[in-house]
Amino acid sequence: MTADGTPGSGNDGTPVRVRKRPVEVEAMHWDGYPTTATVLINWMLANGGTARYHDEPSALSIDTLEGTMTAVPGDWIIKGVKGEFYPCKPDIFEVTYELVTT
Repeated sequence: MTADGTPGSGNDGTPVRVRKRPVEVEAMHWDGYPTTATVLINWMLANGGTARYHDEPSALSIDTLEGTMTAVPGDWIIKGVKGEFYPCKPDIFEVTYELVTT
């Protein structure tokens, strides 16, 4: 942290330690079935996203901010803080997110 409270740049060749900010996002788990794919795609379309279902092998192509990404059965689909959608592998999801209870 610099004197004015802004984070250091890490441009001096030394990495800076950072922590992900605690934000709440929406997520849906995909079990690989076409009916669930329809629910996921409708959710994304209703919120400005775009996705396509592919059969054999079962997959979803999701248009993300970084380009098209593929979700496979077992992945989580996340709606990010800017309304963007992206897939997340279950092991990464498990260590990064927790259920919000209200």
